[in-house]
Amino acid sequence: MDLSYGEAAEAFRKEVRGFIKQAWQPGELRGAELKDNIRAFRRAAIERGYLYRSVPKRYGGSEQPVDVIRAQVIREEFGRARAPMEVGGNGVNMTVPTLLEKGTEEQRELFIRPTIEGDYVWGQGYSEPGSGSDLASVRTKGELSADGSKWIVNGQKIWTSQGMQATHMFMLVRTEPDAPKHDGITYLLMDLNQPGVTRRPIRQMTGEQGSHTFCEFFFDNAEAPVSWQVGERGQGWYVSRTTLKHERASIGSADGLGSQFRKLVELAQEMGRIGDPLVRDRLAEIEGRVLSHRYTSFRLFSCAAAGEDPGAVPLLMKLLLTEIGHDIALLAQDLIGEEGMTEPVGAGGQGPRGPRGPNKWLDQIMGSLGNSIAGGASNIQRNIIGERGLGLPRDLAMSAEK
Repeated sequence: MDLSYGEAAEAFRKEVRGFIKQAWQPGELRGAELKDNIRAFRRAAIERGYLYRSVPKRYGGSEQPVDVIRAQVIREEFGRARAPMEVGGNGVNMTVPTLLEKGTEEQRELFIRPTIEGDYVWGQGYSEPGSGSDLASVRTKGELSADGSKWIVNGQKIWTSQGMQATHMFMLVRTEPDAPKHDGITYLLMDLNQPGVTRRPIRQMTGEQGSHTFCEFFFDNAEAPVSWQVGERGQGWYVSRTTLKHERASIGSADGLGSQFRKLVELAQEMGRIGDPLVRDRLAEIEGRVLSHRYTSFRLFSCAAAGEDPGAVPLLMKLLLTEIGHDIALLAQDLIGEEGMTEPVGAGGQGPRGPRGPNKWLDQIMGSLGNSIAGGASNIQRNIIGERGLGLPRDLAMSAEK
């Protein structure tokens, strides 16, 4: 297996590395100064064609031709130097690609630049109480105003990541109550800083609550302009599939899985269990799956570089990442034993959750359960793999609804 990128790619790597060395010098900056430094660095990187390569220049991107090898070199070099990559979150990963594919020119002009610059933070308004993986059963209602210029929204959304920071939301609302459930949904964009929108943080089983966790939203005659409707009225289900495609692609990335495994080995050493034959067997099994996932990502990378169709393989990546992460968490749980009985927090139950001992794994252990739901439940993903990848018959219940 030849894992080299070729002479042209290595020459490009030197160029990227030189740019980072010259442009990324954060030093001891903190707070507002660091944020300004990061913003300036990203702008310089865009000018060089390193960031937001798929976004046209008129929307704030660098508008580069598709080149998966160059994109990979950029990721590797920025990661090595810990230099700021593109703004993270739903906005860049989901909203921007959806608008580029399905949005109007007005929507692209209005939303893409502030999103990639980090001024707009997007929450995902899909899940509702009693409507999780069955996305088409949403009940939040959208009705046109008397003059037909805006949608009036009433209902509730739940499990919104970055909910406390979110400035906007892309959401599914039911606008045709008498239509078949997949055909009566409209995809809307909404400003969350308006009367009629209430957000509440959700306290999780980790004890974490606040700015970095989930929120639930309540809408009481909240408004969204009709011009902020993405796609045709009643066709939001099909627009949402575009968004979910990008979410599953980002969740399915192999980046980080190897790091989790190395930390698991360190935990086994820390707990004095690295010599236990049973532990070593489990570590070997997990490592085999981690490497398999990594080499499959190489296969996908090679297909993309050669312009070849990888078939159903990409559908597997998110599911496998979830399952391997859960196996890592289960072994960590066995290794920490009674250390996992308590969750330390700051004095008086408040304050930062900073560095701690073996029970630092508790968030990973509990979070591994949530990952089997995020971006589509694992069983739903298996259905997608079976039906779209293997050509198996659709679920009988779904067929009966059509």
